[in-house]
Amino acid sequence: MTEQDFIPQYYDSSILTEGSYTWKTPSNIALVKYWGKKDPQIPENTSISFTLNNCHTITSMEFIKRRSESDHISDQGETLKQVQRDEMNFEIYFEGEKKEAFKPKIASFFERIKRYAPYLNDYNIVINSKNSFPHSSGIASSASGMSALALCIMSLEKEFNVSMTDDYFYKKASFLARLGSGSACRSIKGEIVVWGKHELIAGSSDLYGVEFADEVHESFKNYQDTILLVDTGEKQVSSTVGHGLMHGHPFAKERFKQAEENISKIKTVLKSGDLKTFVNLVESEALTLHSMMMTSNPYFILMKPNTLKIINKIWEYRATTNSNLCFTLDAGANVHLLFPVIEKENVSKFVEKELAQYCQNNQYICDIVGNGATLL
Repeated sequence: MTEQDFIPQYYDSSILTEGSYTWKTPSNIALVKYWGKKDPQIPENTSISFTLNNCHTITSMEFIKRRSESDHISDQGETLKQVQRDEMNFEIYFEGEKKEAFKPKIASFFERIKRYAPYLNDYNIVINSKNSFPHSSGIASSASGMSALALCIMSLEKEFNVSMTDDYFYKKASFLARLGSGSACRSIKGEIVVWGKHELIAGSSDLYGVEFADEVHESFKNYQDTILLVDTGEKQVSSTVGHGLMHGHPFAKERFKQAEENISKIKTVLKSGDLKTFVNLVESEALTLHSMMMTSNPYFILMKPNTLKIINKIWEYRATTNSNLCFTLDAGANVHLLFPVIEKENVSKFVEKELAQYCQNNQYICDIVGNGATLL
């Protein structure tokens, strides 16, 4: 499919004057990382991720038909019927509080998708969102947040096109989510999701994420992810800035090549169930991601001292137990512990006894690979 396939040929917004949709969408954790992009939100390399279950965002989008072009949203009142339209056509609330700081990013998103969702301008919109995890702490809150908003938008579009297929619905939702946050396109549907065109992944695309449809070994069923919250504060450097620093990066070309090769390798590993190779590949990808940050110009470090202490504890644990526990990192200080479900009891004891002390306020989240978004 191309961008043209996602432009509505016809819609009649007069058939729907008001309504609301609510979606719960998961975060995801990339195994092969995406770092570096071209406009508009096209990845420089293919990535693949586990969809999470417990780390999610719940977003509602309430809308009401504009009475006229002069309608505007005022600063008074808490519900959509009490407000009128402002020049950006929406308000946003996060965790129950109005968030003006979030508006520029959402406004930019609406601007990017206006040719694909022109009907949005016919409505006043209020967005309410909340996370099950700390915002901006390296658990891909933009991925779950933007995917939830994209699905709300597609629920509205489906009102104008009742014959829309589920396949088109989810592909376009992923396409729209990508234009808000690249990794958000991997939070729509499926346990394992690929984003980026790759010759060995059937149906893969730079425009949206696709479910990994190949055979997956039993060892990867109900895979566990315990997230150690080393730092729950906002990141020092945003992912958007970090991606931009890949332009002109001295090692970028080789990194993109490495990622494509690792997609081929992990495809084989997911089928064979070779957990030792999985551990090596996933940890290498995590450290490569952060090495690209440390060698960009300007350079930066998102890991904290306790991140490194946890990594070394994991390596010690694996050396003495022959465990298949491994770590991965997103663009932040927190550590994701990935392991097969048969090790859940032992790893839980290890986390509580050895690793929780390195987490902020001893906080960690026990998660599991899930299957995508849910309409509430």
